[in-house]
Amino acid sequence: MTGIRPSTSGVYINPQPWRKSPVLKVAKTIPQWFMDHGYSARGSGKIYHGSYPDPASWEEYWPSQKQNKPGDPKPENLPANGIPKTSHFDWAPVPEGDEAMGDWQVATWISERLAEERDKPFFLACGFYRPHLPWFAPQKYFDKFPLESIQLPEVPDDDLKDIPEAGIKMARPTGDHAKVTEHGEWKKAVQAYLANVNFVDACVGRVLDALGGSPHADNTIVVLWSDHGWHLGEKQHWRKFALWDEATRVQMMWNVPGVTEPGGVCKAPVNLLDIYPTLVDLCGLKKNPALEGQSLVPHLKSPAETTNPPTLTTHGRNNHALRSGRYRYIRYADGSEEFYDHQTDPMEFNNLAGEESVVAEMKRMAKFFPTVNVQPSAGDPSKRKNPDKAAKKKSAK
Repeated sequence: MTGIRPSTSGVYINPQPWRKSPVLKVAKTIPQWFMDHGYSARGSGKIYHGSYPDPASWEEYWPSQKQNKPGDPKPENLPANGIPKTSHFDWAPVPEGDEAMGDWQVATWISERLAEERDKPFFLACGFYRPHLPWFAPQKYFDKFPLESIQLPEVPDDDLKDIPEAGIKMARPTGDHAKVTEHGEWKKAVQAYLANVNFVDACVGRVLDALGGSPHADNTIVVLWSDHGWHLGEKQHWRKFALWDEATRVQMMWNVPGVTEPGGVCKAPVNLLDIYPTLVDLCGLKKNPALEGQSLVPHLKSPAETTNPPTLTTHGRNNHALRSGRYRYIRYADGSEEFYDHQTDPMEFNNLAGEESVVAEMKRMAKFFPTVNVQPSAGDPSKRKNPDKAAKKKSAK
């Protein structure tokens, strides 16, 4: 939403209030930039991290800046999956119907805004929480994925044998994965994830149907993306918070009237940072010189084009992953590395870092790692005198 990299801003992890970064304090977000150029900007749901809303970005936000969506129904007797001490790492169907879910109500509000006549162009942000944890959704979505049909990911017992210590620390195999397998919840967790994805697909469909029946159908750009990928046990890891493909690869879909064609697929590596300059380019706005992404308009016009530099993901200061069309190169803050060839190893089972056959490619890709990695801005637990103690206090809350 700011178009600025963590290595530039110093905002590396969730607990950091991003507007306290010296760089992001003065940054113009996407909706701010559009408002500066004559657009109205409204939104609902999860666009920014819930703890740090940004009133300056919006003329209106529903239900409010402090409550980004209505609450969800919950099962009785939590945790519903029977795994103790896991906070919102939980899953189960709820007896209520679609209308009781916060995301469904967000879709309704957004759909109503799309039906309105406008006297000036608009930027409308629709953020769905699911499939964010906890995975609670109406029973009918779980019924679509019977447990006997669930296929678990392939996870070799020795999958972490060639992973450096920094990577294993991110994977935390003795944490979530151990709990899920110990309690026999793996298939149920995958079922719940699929159910929640299916539920949010229905929410997206309602919004697209509303746009299709609105006065704005022929002149509105739609971009759909996710904030991160997800592990369901791959690398003996769950959730995000890692630099492998499962955690960092997301969907990004564009519909641009007069530019894109249905069914186009671009296999070039791109970045979520590219959304901001692409929207600015498509709408003919003045360029924001602070942006670090690139316009994707050439790829939208010619999706078969695969030429693009490797794209970067950062998780924590000096922890980076580069993804080219074929390779993933991870370098941790301690200098340890991982390197995968997706042409022969799409699930990243074999770490090739340092092998003679890939040394030249590693050197070529290494040029795209950030040369500046600023100190963390306010809120990073690693800057506290006793970060472990602080983290425990936060967890206890």
